[in-house]
Amino acid sequence: MTESQPSNRPRDPAQTRRAPLTRWLVSLPPTLFLLTFFLAPALLMVGASLQQPGDFGGLVPALENGRLTLSLDTYRFFFSDWIYAEIFLRSFLVAAATTLLCLLLAYPLAWLIARSHRRHRDLLVLLVLLPFASNFLIRIYAWIILLGPFDLLYTPWAVITGMVYVHLPFMILPLYTNLEQHDPALLEAAQDLGAGAATRFWRITLPLSLPGIWSGSALVFIPVLGMFAIPELLGGTRDILIGNLIKEQFLDNRDWPLGSTLSLLLTVGVLLLAGLAARAARPWRGGTA
Repeated sequence: MTESQPSNRPRDPAQTRRAPLTRWLVSLPPTLFLLTFFLAPALLMVGASLQQPGDFGGLVPALENGRLTLSLDTYRFFFSDWIYAEIFLRSFLVAAATTLLCLLLAYPLAWLIARSHRRHRDLLVLLVLLPFASNFLIRIYAWIILLGPFDLLYTPWAVITGMVYVHLPFMILPLYTNLEQHDPALLEAAQDLGAGAATRFWRITLPLSLPGIWSGSALVFIPVLGMFAIPELLGGTRDILIGNLIKEQFLDNRDWPLGSTLSLLLTVGVLLLAGLAARAARPWRGGTA
């Protein structure tokens, strides 16, 4: 039986014309979604941040004599007071600590689920997802009761504990998905060549699981930065984070320009940090390719 030779027939012109149309139809819905629910609100926030401090109810700078009234006062106000930089720094430190603790707790559990018998994996994953079946506020109020007898309530430790509890599943699931796809033959081959358990982990398992680590870290770090309910319920007045500050500007102080400025600066900070993390992860990805 001879191998089939590649066909030299020219492509159908109609089929060639349909390919770009198909790609356009497939990419149009997500593009419209991003433009509508991400880019448009971001532009409105930019407009609101350029209003006079204390303005309420408008997301677009007002017109005076046919000209837009643009103001950078909220940005000057932000950079003139050290308290805002302190809150930003505290928020990033809490997010980093939460992400690190979630990683340390999630990695062994995700590895255990990935290496367990196939009949038990679905049950273990279900147990990881089970807290989502109850209301978020009910779970946080349960932690208020648990932390109260130990005098840990309204402390930074209470805030980090609540953050880790809420976001731990978001670290476990990407790690489990990644670890489940590892080929056991690689570990067996390394063991046959004399590599110990620690060497097999550092040289094979950990590099291969880096995509899961980066995904889980992003799913934990970014939401923690914007979280305001947990610090408000479990933390004290000195534990205010950037999410609480933004919420206060919009809902309590009615200072939409300052709230928009804080939101935009937080977004810029997250994007810069994500870019640095992606650049730092590039050598690791190259070494595992």
